[in-house]
Amino acid sequence: MKKTTLVVLAAMMAPMFASAHQAGDFLFRAGTATVRPNAGSDNVLGQGSFGVNNNTQLGLTFGYMVTDNIGVELLAATPFNHNVSLKGSAVSGDIASVKHLPPTLMAQYYFGDKQDKLRPYLGLGLNYTMFFDEKFNDYGKSAGLSNLDLKNSWGVAAQAGLDYNLDEHWMLNMSVWWMNIETQVRFDAGDQHQNIDTRLDPFVFMFGAGYRF
Repeated sequence: MKKTTLVVLAAMMAPMFASAHQAGDFLFRAGTATVRPNAGSDNVLGQGSFGVNNNTQLGLTFGYMVTDNIGVELLAATPFNHNVSLKGSAVSGDIASVKHLPPTLMAQYYFGDKQDKLRPYLGLGLNYTMFFDEKFNDYGKSAGLSNLDLKNSWGVAAQAGLDYNLDEHWMLNMSVWWMNIETQVRFDAGDQHQNIDTRLDPFVFMFGAGYRF
């Protein structure tokens, strides 16, 4: 009788100790991704540097566990949309808007063992940021600005994250990314062409859920 009881208890507890984050697993995560730029630039027409606001979109990551502790991950998202202003100038308000996509490929190290509920991880990788739909608004146009264009950017990226495994398949996730994004902002001011070296170097905060299969 005692032996039977132990077998039943072991069977009931088995899912609690099911392996998670092990070699060969695919990890899909989705949630809110907020980009917070640390923007700065060369002086723009004597009006200060560019300022860029925060924006939140749907963030998606697709990962694969090479071993129980080493993984690779690709970050994707719906397009981020930022308003551009001039910091420290007499000009008030936004002068332009721009959209971007920052696909980022990471190599990751997961701490702990495959059966742990909490799996913190660190990552290092490469970011490619594509800018599009750049345009001056009516306020910028009234100042004589036109033909806005931003150069796409390559840069390093780093991340820190944490998965909390709910069961064999589902997890909660939070992570923070830092991306080196440097671009050249090109536009016309009247009959003068301008090239302004600009950095965004944002932190990206992501909170969501994931599925492992």
